[in-house]
Amino acid sequence: MHVENSFVIDDWYPVGALAETVSGRKYHTRILGTAIWYQLTDDVVSAGLADHTAKLASKNIYGLLWVSLSDNPRDVIAIPEFAEADRRVVSAGSIRVATSGLRVIENFLDMAHFPFVHTDILGAEPLTEVAAYDVEIDEAADEILAVNCRFPQPKGSAAASEPVEMQYVYRIARPFIAILYKTCVIDANRLDVLGLFVQPVDQESCIAHTIMCYLDDINTDKQLRDFQQRIFGQDIMILINQVPKALPLDPRHETPVRADALSSAYRRWLKDRNVTFGTTRG
Repeated sequence: MHVENSFVIDDWYPVGALAETVSGRKYHTRILGTAIWYQLTDDVVSAGLADHTAKLASKNIYGLLWVSLSDNPRDVIAIPEFAEADRRVVSAGSIRVATSGLRVIENFLDMAHFPFVHTDILGAEPLTEVAAYDVEIDEAADEILAVNCRFPQPKGSAAASEPVEMQYVYRIARPFIAILYKTCVIDANRLDVLGLFVQPVDQESCIAHTIMCYLDDINTDKQLRDFQQRIFGQDIMILINQVPKALPLDPRHETPVRADALSSAYRRWLKDRNVTFGTTRG
C-alpha cells in the first residue's frame, strides 16, 4: 500500500452518495490503491478489505458513506451547516476522473478559469481578473482558508436570476476535501455550502463526490444537480489533460501567479505534511 504517513491513512474517505446507494447491495471500490467493499443496510454502513474478513471503520454523514483504512481514524471534519433543518442536502453525483484527486481539489480552488471554462455561468470576458484575496491558516484545525474572494458571475448559482458579484470563502479541510461557502441569493445573511469530497482511488485516478447544502426553495433537486453537473462536466477535459496527472509539489515545475495564492498555499501545506499519494516532487 503506497501510503506513507498517518496524516493520510488516519483520514476518512467518501465511497458513495447516500442517495445513490442501493440498500443491501455490496459495492467494491478502492481507497488509496487498496481494494475494499462497503454496504448500506438500514442506513448503517459496513465495510472491509476486499481480500480479508477484517472490517473497516465506516460512517454515514453529510449525505455520503465514509470509510477509513485506519484502526484509529481522526474525527470526520465538522460542517455545522448540514445540521440546519432548512437546508437542502443534494448529491450532484459521483464522477470518476482519470487524474490525481489532488488535481481535482486544486482545480476547484481556481477562480482564474471561471470566464474561460465556465463562460456565461461563473464568469465572462472581459471581466477576467481575479481580485486580491487573503489566505489564512487555521492552526488549531490545521486547515487553509481563502477569505474575501469575489468574482462577478452571470449566473453564480441555480437560483440566481441576474448577474451578481459572488462572495466566496474556500476551506481546505483535508488533502482530499475542499468546501466552498458562497453568496446565497435566497438569504443575504447566510451562505450556501458546496462540498467537494474526493475519493483517491489510485495515484492517478479518483472519484469526485459533490454534495450541495443549499438554501434554495426555487429549484428541484434535479435542477440543482443538473446545474452543478454542468459545471463539473466543463472541468473534466481540463482535468484529464493535465500533465503530469499527479500534482507537482516542486514550485519550479509550474510557475504560480498572484491569482494562484490559494493553490500555492495548498501545495506547501501538502508538502509540509509529507503527503505524497497523488503527487510528484520532481
